[in-house]
Amino acid sequence: MHATLPLLSRSEFPALHRGKLETLQVNLGYLCNQSCLHCHVNAGPKRTEVMDTETVDAIIAFLDTEQISTLDLTGGAPELNPHFRRLVLAARERDIAVIDRCNLTVLFEPGQADTATFLANNLVKVVASLPCYIKDNVDTQRGDGTFETSLAALRLLNEAGYGKPGTGLSLDLVYNPQGATLPPPQQALEADYKQHLGNEFGVVFNKLLTLANMPIKRFGSTLVSHGEFDSYLQLLKGAHQDSNLQSVMCSSLISIDWQGYVYDCDFNQMLDMPLKYNGSKRLHISTLQGRNLEGCNIQVADHCYGCTAGQGSGCGGALGL
Repeated sequence: MHATLPLLSRSEFPALHRGKLETLQVNLGYLCNQSCLHCHVNAGPKRTEVMDTETVDAIIAFLDTEQISTLDLTGGAPELNPHFRRLVLAARERDIAVIDRCNLTVLFEPGQADTATFLANNLVKVVASLPCYIKDNVDTQRGDGTFETSLAALRLLNEAGYGKPGTGLSLDLVYNPQGATLPPPQQALEADYKQHLGNEFGVVFNKLLTLANMPIKRFGSTLVSHGEFDSYLQLLKGAHQDSNLQSVMCSSLISIDWQGYVYDCDFNQMLDMPLKYNGSKRLHISTLQGRNLEGCNIQVADHCYGCTAGQGSGCGGALGL
């Protein structure tokens, strides 16, 4: 059972407003082959929330009517959704870039034997979670055996051309801290990752993205159970940088949940804080066509300090780099 999380304040974080919509981030469901301690989604093998055909159809219809440059697919493990490939193909047919937020180990699940080849054939950018380059740290955070399986998956992606110059196949890795701390500087850590993974295991990749852990869902419950929730929130608030506000991901992104409802970001989705538009309580992707969101208020609360603390943190890693 997860610890009960305190209510997050909605009054202190600076006001934010939407810019031009560029990225549609779609959560294809909470089903995952892993149950990571830092997961802000509470994803796992027993979750039954999976996006259906009708909702995928609505997303494809939205792509037909709006000038979206990037479709960002997440979960859970997005590859486990039976409509994953259809959505990827639909976006690529419309010349929309696709990001697959991959946990790596899913590539060895039943039915996924050709997933790496499928991703490469469709020039899908892979953003893969590898919270450390040390085996014990990864296995502690993500489960025994995860590190070795992740290395095997990275080698599989490298064999398909990912992370190698001239292939056009981008492979970025994602770092999360082990506990209630901020990520170290992204560029220096990237150099350490590349040196260690390259020298020790022959693995290559393009960039490292450092993300702060959000005090919500599974990680938030862990903070509460360890008596660290308040101190971690104060750490985030104390490290807030106003300069990061102009680069936060929610200014150009909207998040769609597995049922098709619209949020300012994936974190707000997990807190059931839907995007607000002209007084509406909740928008669905099927009714979003033609609505101009630019200039609209973004829903904020104290968890937003996780994006603006220190070097900043978003779906693309540290801000302002």
